[in-house]
Amino acid sequence: MSKPAVTIVITTYNKPKFLKLVLLSYTTQTFNDFEIIIADDGSGIETEDVIDYFSENSALRIMHVWQEDNGFQKTKILNQAIIKSASNYLIFTDDDCIARKDFVETHLKLRQLNCALSGGYFKLTDDVSNKITETVILNQECFDSKWLLENGQPKSFKLNKLTKSRFKANLLNTVTPTKATFDGMNVSAWKSDIMEVNGFDERMQYGGLDREIGERLMNLGVKFKQIRYSAICVHLYHDRPYKNEETISTNKAIRLNTKKNKIIYTNFGIKTVL
Repeated sequence: MSKPAVTIVITTYNKPKFLKLVLLSYTTQTFNDFEIIIADDGSGIETEDVIDYFSENSALRIMHVWQEDNGFQKTKILNQAIIKSASNYLIFTDDDCIARKDFVETHLKLRQLNCALSGGYFKLTDDVSNKITETVILNQECFDSKWLLENGQPKSFKLNKLTKSRFKANLLNTVTPTKATFDGMNVSAWKSDIMEVNGFDERMQYGGLDREIGERLMNLGVKFKQIRYSAICVHLYHDRPYKNEETISTNKAIRLNTKKNKIIYTNFGIKTVL
């Protein structure tokens, strides 16, 4: 099998219904020379069944990288996915982010050497999330402001995140006050750059774990480009029971040290130094 142009890394943990909708969105892509790696932090058999279904009933090239459920260890499974990836360019996203049909194509068109692309997402309400069906995704209705408003999504400026106008997207990307950062639900970078900083710091748990690798990439000299109005995905609503103030404080301390000392390479990443 030929080497894919890009690897899409999708993190998941026990959200098979969401994952089914997300994988369906990748069957609609306008560019399809990609592999998908499911970075699975210990999900059960229902998630495996969803992956097997798409492997057998679609043209998607999917690899399932799984580790035993031993608490929140997202950074560890992400590093394993990076190691397994076959392409030179990686897109990172999550099992709750449905990709518009031009999502992969946009990331590839906008990629540049010595650069990472910082996307965003449009948050759906709980009520609207429950109305997202396979048909809605196949018809791309969940990316249509009119459909969303008709189905209960509140009207707000953030609906501009769903623009189909390239001119408007470029303008909004330029004027937005939001800083371009490494946000794991929608970001892409060169594998060589990620390997040079030694991947994700495996001490990091929930709360800014992806921002920390982004800061090391910036210390390396990688430029972050804002594409939040160009590479579009919608975020399905869910609670976050794993949010923990203690781990968030620990993460903040690691990030502060990364910034203060301009750290590029973590000793707690893909290649662990004991």
